[in-house]
Amino acid sequence: MSGRSCSRLLVILWFVLPCILCAQDDLSVLRALNPRVILPPDRDPTTTLPRPVPPGTIGFPQIARAAGTIFSGTVIAVSRPSARAQSVETVAITFRVDRAIKGVLPGETFTISQWIGLWTSGQRYRVGERVLLFLYPPSKLGLTSCVSAPLGRFEFDSTGRIALSAQQLSAFRTDPVLGGRSRPTLSDFALAVRRATGEE
Repeated sequence: MSGRSCSRLLVILWFVLPCILCAQDDLSVLRALNPRVILPPDRDPTTTLPRPVPPGTIGFPQIARAAGTIFSGTVIAVSRPSARAQSVETVAITFRVDRAIKGVLPGETFTISQWIGLWTSGQRYRVGERVLLFLYPPSKLGLTSCVSAPLGRFEFDSTGRIALSAQQLSAFRTDPVLGGRSRPTLSDFALAVRRATGEE
């Protein structure tokens, strides 16, 4: 390609590229051209934001059936066992079981081991925190985590009801007990689990 052709092509790109970018409003293209461009979180492909769960992909019955342990409890201790004593780094979280739904007893002191990678990625617990958890059965290494990540962990509001996130509301909208309710009770969850697992 001659120097004159290259110059013409550059001039065309100089005038056409901004129009393309404006028409598409694609900030990710801008960042590809200039890595210093900062995208807002909702447009940044490297940022994971909660999104509505497509219908039929996963719902409450799948989460309830996949869980080996379901309970509401209060965190009473968080510790880091010695890495030398195990093959992977973990965090141990101890709960006092307030309401047992599956796999534990009420009033029991129950400790789970979680891979340190989950902790550093933001799946953390603090002493005094009250949660409702749907946990996978322990792995061969004795590790567990919440079923379907954020869908299997629930926070309580100041009135003692469970505060569903937008993602949880979307995933559970077809459930006959929980569907459409943003602040269900623990009894609602126990009933939903019994229905989902065929115990009712």
